[in-house]
Amino acid sequence: MRFKNLFSYAFLAVLSCVAASAQAQSNVRVRGTISDFDGSVLSVKSREGKDLKLKLADNAAIVAAKAITLSDLKPGDYVGSTTRPGADGSRVAVEIHTLAPTTPEGHTPWDLEPETMMTNANVASVQSASGQFVTLQYKGGSQKILVPPGTPIVTNTPADRSYLKPGEYIFTTAQVGADGVMTVQRIQVSRDGVRPPQ
Repeated sequence: MRFKNLFSYAFLAVLSCVAASAQAQSNVRVRGTISDFDGSVLSVKSREGKDLKLKLADNAAIVAAKAITLSDLKPGDYVGSTTRPGADGSRVAVEIHTLAPTTPEGHTPWDLEPETMMTNANVASVQSASGQFVTLQYKGGSQKILVPPGTPIVTNTPADRSYLKPGEYIFTTAQVGADGVMTVQRIQVSRDGVRPPQ
């Protein structure tokens, strides 16, 4: 009985350590311009004006933005779209970008602009006869989104660390450890003037 109690206490202690470790880490979206890169640590001036240091994981994926058009999107494509509320309550696209299939789907609040939402979903249909619309279908719902002319629409192309040059714009989600170190697993970087829009 005593051994069983000791085992239970040890198990609870391990669970507490795991929970504490999870709480000590948080994810932060970073948007900004590269100021320097030494091959492993990326210096970025964030859009909020902060000087940040981002440590690239050894296997960090780098992708470069490439502009496409609404007509390039086909039913079944997996995309994300930041939207703002329209005057009539509809959703209006701020941007659209293709997504990796591992990205969770759904319709959730976003921080690109005030009152924006992010919809990650499969393209159900694209309409351009009477105004440009895209309908996105995700588990539990769908959104018909107005796409105004000039809305940025991008896909990602394979890249490497040589693309991380001063002056280029990046978007990433950094994991902040208990020690304050910001580590990134994936970075989207601008190329030929095309910026990651989200």
